[in-house]
Amino acid sequence: MLAVLRHRTYRHLFAAQVVALTGTGLATVALGLLAYDMAGSDAGSVLGTALAIKMVAYVVIAPAVGAVTDGLPRRALMLSADLTRAGVALLLPFVDQVWQVYVLVFLLQSASAAFTPAFQAVVPDVLPEERDYTRALSMSRLAYDLESLFSPALAAALLSLVTYNWLFTGTALGFLASAALVVSVTLPPARPSTACGAYARATAGTRLFRTVPALRALLALNLAVAAASAMVTVNSVVYVRDLLDLPTGALPLALGAYGAGSMTVALLLPRLLDRVPDRTVMLSGAGLLVLVFAGLGAVTTAGGGGWRWPALLAVWAAFGAACAMVLTPTGRLIRRSAPAEARTAAFAAQFSLSHGCWLLTYPLAGWLGATAGPGWAVAALGSIALAASLSAVRLWPTPPTPAHTDLPAGHPHPADARRARSGRRHRGAGLADGAHSHS
Repeated sequence: MLAVLRHRTYRHLFAAQVVALTGTGLATVALGLLAYDMAGSDAGSVLGTALAIKMVAYVVIAPAVGAVTDGLPRRALMLSADLTRAGVALLLPFVDQVWQVYVLVFLLQSASAAFTPAFQAVVPDVLPEERDYTRALSMSRLAYDLESLFSPALAAALLSLVTYNWLFTGTALGFLASAALVVSVTLPPARPSTACGAYARATAGTRLFRTVPALRALLALNLAVAAASAMVTVNSVVYVRDLLDLPTGALPLALGAYGAGSMTVALLLPRLLDRVPDRTVMLSGAGLLVLVFAGLGAVTTAGGGGWRWPALLAVWAAFGAACAMVLTPTGRLIRRSAPAEARTAAFAAQFSLSHGCWLLTYPLAGWLGATAGPGWAVAALGSIALAASLSAVRLWPTPPTPAHTDLPAGHPHPADARRARSGRRHRGAGLADGAHSHS
């Protein structure tokens, strides 16, 4: 899988992603400490509001930025986003009002909403071979999982030497390093959107998700993943401290189990995806999510016993594995489903819509867990995952084998075709090219 790093442009882009993620992780820790200094016991509400602002920025800003910046050089867009994020990080240590935190968080996450879809859209152009692109997607998944483990450890080490305000400096340095890496390579130019008008460009990706069956199914799969990840992110501390009565040191182990499951699948998927269709892998991952929710229900409702702690670790690891099965091939699916000129809009729509799902499931997981108990949270989110998974199966039918009746003899496209009564058929992958329509 590491062979893909031999490609210089992708290697620099991947390094930019890693250092930016590390900086974001440091900022997450520092924001929590800043909120506590400013609000004391109300720090939780400050952080909750900041998280909601982050999600709103992701949902609203990503499509809008794509429309406004359509046709601009990708490198300039990504560089501007990184410099904006670095500037905001340098301002955060100097705030003294909660509203200032909210404004800066909105600016920071708006810049991220511009950078991430542009980064996701440029990678398939940099790596046109599907085999290489699949391995790049697994590398990206590993980067996210490793960041969730590495950044808190790095923050803890730095806090033993400096105050938390210096973590924001580390965040800024991460974004500046990302900007330098982006500038160091030449990126393929983006194809301008064929949509006319800013509104049409802003909604182009969403319209694509509405019209392409596989992308409609992807939206349902995003909801299933959001239900599981919300359960892990929001209620891990409830299971560790209240339900199992474990010390605080057990919380990182629980979150680490989720990351370990995700990383294991990310390492295994490239070879699997060479032989198994994306649809099979992604729908299997969604089905596994439903089964894991059933297992979590058993852990939640069972009486006391030492078996529940290792069982919870296994459930969290299975959640991570199932989410990775759905999320890792997502880029391949979008690349196949969207024409080149609509690819940036499609990635922006995926970024926006997936975070819209989290905007729904995060507060639901927290509210139900706090007011009705974790059992009801499991039942509600598990039901959402089940309904979303069944919807994905229905919305994403098995693609028919493409038939060709209008291509001349000797055309290179159907080289692997076999004769059929309706024309020439071959093992197509539902790709969008000159001989296939989008499906």
